Amino acid sequence: MSDISRNGVGGSGQPGRIGIGLELDDIHMKILEVLRENGRISVAALAERVGISRANAYTRFEALRADGAIKGFTAEIDHMRAGLGITALIFVTVRQQMWKQFRAELARMPEVEYCAITTGQHDAMIQVRVADVAAVHTMVTDRLANIPAVKATETVFILDEVLKRPYVLPGDGRQASRQARRPAQETQGDVPLGKMRFVGAAEGRAALKKDG
Repeated sequence: MSDISRNGVGGSGQPGRIGIGLELDDIHMKILEVLRENGRISVAALAERVGISRANAYTRFEALRADGAIKGFTAEIDHMRAGLGITALIFVTVRQQMWKQFRAELARMPEVEYCAITTGQHDAMIQVRVADVAAVHTMVTDRLANIPAVKATETVFILDEVLKRPYVLPGDGRQASRQARRPAQETQGDVPLGKMRFVGAAEGRAALKKDG
């Protein structure tokens, strides 16, 4: 029965150091990959998916939690069903001496789902989910505009959320590159992209007679 490794043993990939010193090997990454698909999977099923013993899966899972690689678990909801049909990005220019006030005021706004400090024309990006457009207007004109730390705002409404992943892993890019380099299997009659297939007259007539 294997125990968790702090030296990256058990995987062939590059380890990643996190938290208090746990090194992530290929097995840790596979655990995170499986949990991304189903965060409520049982330890027994997790062990089977990863290809390790149940005791090893439990030990590694608990180590990932204790070391901070796994911060927690939460439910993913359908925002439309929950009555939050409008999503908007609000780009904010902050008065540079008043960041502390800006952070404090933002923490008191439950509509704010996400906020990030950014480079570029604006200083921060806020994502909000609300019931209607009027709620966005109220938030921008009545609440954000009245915060002394806020110098200017620009609002963009999200029309469609095309892709949303719980998280990405270092191996995702390498896997995508391998798939991109892999030649597509051609079936009989398929023409590779960028090429033309010429059919002789006799062959074409024979095909027409067969179809008829």
